[in-house]
Amino acid sequence: MCGIVGIIGGEPVAPLLVDALKRLEYRGYDSAGVATLEDGLLARRRAEGKLVNLEQRLKDDPLDGKIGIGHTRWATHGVPNETNAHPHFSDDVAVVHNGIIENFSELRTELKADGYSFASQTDTEVIAHLVSREIKSGKSPVDAALSAIRRLEGAYALALMFTQEDDLIVGARNGPPLAVGHGEGSMYLGSDAIALAPFTNVITYLEDGDRAVLTSSSLVIYDADGQMVERAQQKSVGTAFLVDKGNHRHFMEKEIHEQPEVISHTLAHYLDFAAGTSNAIDMPFSFADVDRLAISACGTAYYAAHIAKYWFERFARLPVDVDIASEFRYREMPLSKDSIALFVSQSGETADTLASLRYCRSQGVRVGSIVNVRDSTIARESDVVFPTLAGPEIGVASTKAFTCQLSVLAALAVRAARERGKITAEEENQLVRQLSEAPRFANQVLKLEEQIEKISRELAQVRHVLYLGRDTNFPLAMEGALKLKEISYIHAEGYAAGELKHGPIALIDEQMPVIVIAPFDRIFEKTISNMQEVAARGGRIILITDERGAAKTDMDTLETIVVPDVPEIIAPIIHALPVQLLAYFTAVHMGTDVDQPRNLAKSVTVE
Repeated sequence: MCGIVGIIGGEPVAPLLVDALKRLEYRGYDSAGVATLEDGLLARRRAEGKLVNLEQRLKDDPLDGKIGIGHTRWATHGVPNETNAHPHFSDDVAVVHNGIIENFSELRTELKADGYSFASQTDTEVIAHLVSREIKSGKSPVDAALSAIRRLEGAYALALMFTQEDDLIVGARNGPPLAVGHGEGSMYLGSDAIALAPFTNVITYLEDGDRAVLTSSSLVIYDADGQMVERAQQKSVGTAFLVDKGNHRHFMEKEIHEQPEVISHTLAHYLDFAAGTSNAIDMPFSFADVDRLAISACGTAYYAAHIAKYWFERFARLPVDVDIASEFRYREMPLSKDSIALFVSQSGETADTLASLRYCRSQGVRVGSIVNVRDSTIARESDVVFPTLAGPEIGVASTKAFTCQLSVLAALAVRAARERGKITAEEENQLVRQLSEAPRFANQVLKLEEQIEKISRELAQVRHVLYLGRDTNFPLAMEGALKLKEISYIHAEGYAAGELKHGPIALIDEQMPVIVIAPFDRIFEKTISNMQEVAARGGRIILITDERGAAKTDMDTLETIVVPDVPEIIAPIIHALPVQLLAYFTAVHMGTDVDQPRNLAKSVTVE
């Protein structure tokens, strides 16, 4: 959600700022802007829409400053237009900001009373005026910034630049991530390490409450109490990746096709395939000592957690509570010291998930995180980190991160089952062998693209879709509906198939496509009976099943997608791929922005 970049360098920085902002496009945005300091004066260029519009503005009217800040905005306060785009100025201050200033209305009223006028509808503009007022009272730019920041309530990451200060940027973090990059005679500020990848791989991550004072040759950090502190420099894993679409039309398509490889890497990290065991990594606890597992996440990661609940309870006989993080953080769930809390997040920066983690830590509960960014805030604040090894995921709608989350959770469920004595060594060996087959089966499913694209032409003509599934296919149905909503803007709902008669059946008519996820398992016949109820009311059924399920079904369907017969434990991983492809091709046929759908952000770093 939003992207921040700041550069103090020895050459014109506007092109560098735009290049860094391009690496933050995956976070989602609806306007962009940059500001530089030229001959001691602030100058900016802003544009509504994509970065190509900003690039054209800079081509028509270049900026030549050697210090600058940039921003991609995801609208919160005020509509997405050029006036509300960052950076925002006061007389002698420029600011870019990610987050929400909760007391902005109070501050705005106060500043107006002091004679300050506002050009935008944003909460961010109050920051610039607050700092400017402090400077006018006689404070230095650094002291003015630090004093003004103390007035802010809410979540924010920000960067400030000042007139007549061609070697100074002030940054601050309270919630959303912010990193400092160290160069030779240059310094950088960015929302994540990927943004800084072209410039440096030496990174200092700011902690909550930190304020950073950057010059071209120095970094000074103050904590929330105003005390000078040291934060470690580290080599960033994120900067090792150069992200492009290759031969694919969209990042989402590329990431769908990367799944056989990244699933393989992830499983190999947690399982010893040669020995057939699930204890390939060291852990600071044994599941044998755990009496309950709490898993919390948001969005697609929540559906991965929901699927994992079935695995942990079925194989390990370990009770699991699964919560959407925005609900978990407020319902004050009672927790035992013998519990483990797991938090699932692609970015490792999701605000509600991070808040839930901190609640658990305050209760003395051991915390583990399943993240795709190992140096993220959630990872750094966890007792143990379970990386997903999916690599950078640029498409806003999660695909490979989801199946890698499932891979990690499945491996942990097998380990829990063995440590708790609920499966034998032979059964563990069998489950590990079955998991090892997931990449091969995933590769086979990708060969169904042509058929799935054809079906998607039909889906692109409708406005409502219903997804049904039982057992682990119920959360997968919800994930399928989410994917379709996210990128095609078609209304879709995912339901437990057994709930059909409790309301959703009223929606069924000749216009309603119903996507049923029904591999041949122990409850296959139950799901088929629900399909018959749909067929009796004229619903158009798209069945996703396996070879045995297709052979056992004699019903007429609009289309049947047949994936290979796979073991039960990997079925959700394998069936996720046709669900993703259906959403992807439907969005392509509808002409939507697949990688950056409207109103969405890759990393939700505020409530």
